[in-house]
Amino acid sequence: MPIILAIETSSETASVALLRGEDVLSRVSSGVRTHSQAVLPMIQELLAEAGISLPQCDAIAFGSGPGSFTGVRTACGVAQGLAFGGKLPAVPVMTLDAMALACHQQHGANEVLAVLDARMGEVYWAQYRFDNGVPVTVLPPVLSAPADVQPQGTPVMCGNGLSAYAEAFPAGGFAGVMPHAAQIARLAAIAFAAGHTVTAAEAQPLYLRNKVAYTQAERRDMAAAKESGA
Repeated sequence: MPIILAIETSSETASVALLRGEDVLSRVSSGVRTHSQAVLPMIQELLAEAGISLPQCDAIAFGSGPGSFTGVRTACGVAQGLAFGGKLPAVPVMTLDAMALACHQQHGANEVLAVLDARMGEVYWAQYRFDNGVPVTVLPPVLSAPADVQPQGTPVMCGNGLSAYAEAFPAGGFAGVMPHAAQIARLAAIAFAAGHTVTAAEAQPLYLRNKVAYTQAERRDMAAAKESGA
């Protein structure tokens, strides 16, 4: 089993975890403004508790988003630095995947809809089913208004989007399930075993809001091109 060091800072809670075999050590810090200051000391504590050094890890995993713009950049930047310094591969893990796994582990849900508050009246969401404990994407991650969330069937819902926009989710769910480094580490171990790693330089955040904006800009350019050619 690989030794995975994981970082997750996409929400108001920052967490780090060290996965070794079936054992997971973790630390948590609340307060989004202190993420950048809290992460490295927590990592040092974990490595000291486990009695290992950074180069003894097999990979550095991080929550690649979606989530807080600053938070996702923090996790990616720290992961890049550690991967480069330790000469280790990096493993990006989607935060919604980690939420779905947490919901599966904590509540036994095999059909999960992860809904994360994206602020600005929007949510990030994706739907999953579980196959032998591994999340399989049913509906890929998107950014939309809460009212536009349209799951297939009746999955168990989780994430703070449920409480932030309660009127849009009257059925409720497990709003306390959020991205955590423990699930990032477990999913990264699966990806690592499958050879799905990147170099420190290749590690990048996932910004769904930027992607949506970029698509809209493309559409405007296409429309303008059609008008000019008419």
